[in-house]
Amino acid sequence: MKTFPFSALARDRNEVFPELDVADVLLERRDAENVWLVRDERYQAARAALLTLARSMTIVARSNRVLAEEALAEDLPWLIWLPEHERLQCVRELLAHLLAGADTGELLPYARARRSWTSTALAWSDPEIARDLANPFDGSGGQSIDGAG
Repeated sequence: MKTFPFSALARDRNEVFPELDVADVLLERRDAENVWLVRDERYQAARAALLTLARSMTIVARSNRVLAEEALAEDLPWLIWLPEHERLQCVRELLAHLLAGADTGELLPYARARRSWTSTALAWSDPEIARDLANPFDGSGGQSIDGAG
């Protein structure tokens, strides 16, 4: 991977495009999301590999859902911070998003779900927050400013 400021593309594309022969290019933008430039051959190779892996995981999931969930969990060491019932729910949800994304080519729902579950696990890793999460919620939104409830 080679990194350039986004302005380099407009300023001198002859500096940027030759790099695509040997690597993907990340164009960094200050006030917007970064942009990747990838040659089609490398993009198609990565997509084919992802589809093969996802289809293989689908076959495993159909015949042995528990094994598929265990395989996904190997990549998510932060699962240890989730309570057991949430751990299983997380792995099942992520696996479902991954399989759907591989089938459709739309992986953003998987990425969003993974970020959400990672944040949840981080919350559970804090003993004080975990204690609050484990207690029943009364629905009042917590104590009022004057401490009256």
